[in-house]
Amino acid sequence: MPVSYIQGFDPQTLREIVDVRHCRERLDELGDQRSLPALLERVWLLKVTGDLDAALAVSEQSVRVARMGGPRKDLLRARVLHATVLQFRGAYAAAVQELTTCGEEAEGQGWAALAAFAYQHRGKVFYDAGDFVNARADFKRALFLRQEAGAPEPELQSTLAAIDAAERRRADVSVAG
Repeated sequence: MPVSYIQGFDPQTLREIVDVRHCRERLDELGDQRSLPALLERVWLLKVTGDLDAALAVSEQSVRVARMGGPRKDLLRARVLHATVLQFRGAYAAAVQELTTCGEEAEGQGWAALAAFAYQHRGKVFYDAGDFVNARADFKRALFLRQEAGAPEPELQSTLAAIDAAERRRADVSVAG
């Protein structure tokens, strides 16, 4: 997704911090474009600006478009993004199931970067659900895959920060329990 819209990540929620005005301006620019890249960008923008009903509808459309005429990698990307919308809507079990399938398929195809993308997001679902042990395991798996794929330093750093956050939250829960 367009990194220029991301100003950072909330250390408590691990969610993107964005300039909402800038995101809404970009949504206006995209209008009703129906190309897969435009649909995927719209899904992400709608999700991070909080319009989850529209994000869900557009994400379902993007999966249909990818399924009808794109490479398998594009379909997996669309499905991962759809799962992140489910996550934001609180449908954790459905999101985990979709991300598991996507991650396993990407790994089976040897697409380490795409598998890392799926596992990083599955870790965020576990994190949101309060399952910090599985979140940490997924973040570590994503880190390994990103290193294997030669990911840029910012991606590695965001994954390391997620591992640290999951460890902190797990320790907080242990102390409180």
